[in-house]
Amino acid sequence: MARQGQYEQDARPEQGPQDAPYTQELRAAAAQLARRRFLTGTGAAAALAFAANLPGTGVAYAAVEADARKITENPFTLGVASGDPLPGSVVLWTRLAPKPYEPGSGMPKARVTVRWEVGYDEKFRRLAGRGRAEAHPEFNHAVHIEATGLAPDRVYYYRFRAGNWISPVGRTRTAPARGAKNNELRLGVVSCQAYHDGYYTAHRHLAKEDLDVVFHLGDYLYEYPVDAVGGARKYTDRKLPARFNRETVTLEDYRLRYALYKSDPDLQAAHAAHPFIVTWDDHEVENNYADDISENNAPKGEFLLRRAAAYRAYWENQPLRRPQRPNGPDAQLYRRVHFGQLAQFDVLDTRQYRSDQAYGDGWRTPGPESTDPKRTLTGAKQERWLIDGWRSSSALWNVLPQQVTFAERRNATGPGYKLSMDSWDGYPASRERVLKGAEAAGVDNLVVLTGDVHVHYAFDIKRDFRDETSRTAGVEFVTTSIASGEDGADKPANWGTYMAANPHLKFYNGRRGYVTVTLDREKARADFRTVAKVTKPGAPVITAGSFVSEAGDPGLKPA
Repeated sequence: MARQGQYEQDARPEQGPQDAPYTQELRAAAAQLARRRFLTGTGAAAALAFAANLPGTGVAYAAVEADARKITENPFTLGVASGDPLPGSVVLWTRLAPKPYEPGSGMPKARVTVRWEVGYDEKFRRLAGRGRAEAHPEFNHAVHIEATGLAPDRVYYYRFRAGNWISPVGRTRTAPARGAKNNELRLGVVSCQAYHDGYYTAHRHLAKEDLDVVFHLGDYLYEYPVDAVGGARKYTDRKLPARFNRETVTLEDYRLRYALYKSDPDLQAAHAAHPFIVTWDDHEVENNYADDISENNAPKGEFLLRRAAAYRAYWENQPLRRPQRPNGPDAQLYRRVHFGQLAQFDVLDTRQYRSDQAYGDGWRTPGPESTDPKRTLTGAKQERWLIDGWRSSSALWNVLPQQVTFAERRNATGPGYKLSMDSWDGYPASRERVLKGAEAAGVDNLVVLTGDVHVHYAFDIKRDFRDETSRTAGVEFVTTSIASGEDGADKPANWGTYMAANPHLKFYNGRRGYVTVTLDREKARADFRTVAKVTKPGAPVITAGSFVSEAGDPGLKPA
């Protein structure tokens, strides 16, 4: 249900205590997933019938409460986070994990009372809110607080207590009121943080930026194995447990992998500094999956069990609201957030509902299979939700945070070019419906935010990519990866070809980093921030390029 018109999505049935018996079945099914190669489609459907909902309040262990004063090691090893800011509310997150690299995280199979505080200053001399919450073992002792009663558009500080332990202090910020005539908004854009490819140096720099909110556009987690030395990090001062050196498949696998990632101090610093609005891409489950179709064509029932485990672990480890909590192998992650009259953000999910990639995925010559008008990247329901939201939008900037490259991206000049079947290029009819919807809704200032490809791009979005003289319908800012792809290069080997083959591509850089975007009444400005190395920690950050698009006159110009 929309709250004060600020946070809109399709309504879903609430989950309650009657669902508790199904939880044990889901947990058992997910835990045994790797050994269920014999599972038939019918058997999988029966197992998933038990996975209809997650427990409303941790019912299975509700009768057992552990004394938080008996926790003998720091339970806040994974830090704190906040997210999905509204004018009067923000989500506060932590997870109790005194032994994060062990199954169960060193916590008892019992609920634990956690206290939380929101302060006007970082020393908590004056409180804006406080309360208690239960950390339940069913949710791996994660805590999601929807702190309410806050003032719009202001900074707050928060922390948690469990027994005698106090968490690090986090800084967050609420959104402006829906009708506020706000004049500026600064946001960060990040994606793709493969732990085994390097250090999160970019997150450390992101934590120091002056930002209102950060959008994480997916690949927060990678399912690939991480060896004892942390891959390209080449640790010499520690040895990671062997349990990380395998692909994530079960619920325990995904939970432990989040513990590894979230134990990184640079990622913790970014979360503690800014509220995040998150959406997933593919690696939170499996590379390039499409709806219920896995990369390696596993039986659908088996893959849906894996997806249920991955979605559950994702929700447990992100600052998400209750409506985003998974329902078995399904979760509604697309949602709408307003920042006053200046910006409307329509956060997409381009994995869960998409048609399978055409021509077996990869880079292919476009043809009848990829151009089939029935193909969809968003699913019909999400597409209608997006376009209907544009029709009712009164914001100056309509921003689309999503996962895969939206603008056309040819890999060669001349008629023999190929396109990526995993991006919007593999779903051109879907892209055309979205652009038509924006045009019909009178969206004048469209900004698309994208991750996935491990490089910085800046695109003009042409109304007809076959005609570079056609109207520019908006702009796209693609952020490079935080770590995925290791160090990269300022000009990758295909830089010249891409720039020549795509005249609407205005900037291309292959280093690691992030993008900051400033929206005001006159323009949208993107600053492409990069670090030279992630295989060694501590690299400085620079601005590799800056571009602006003027309000009412879309099209990129160097800043």
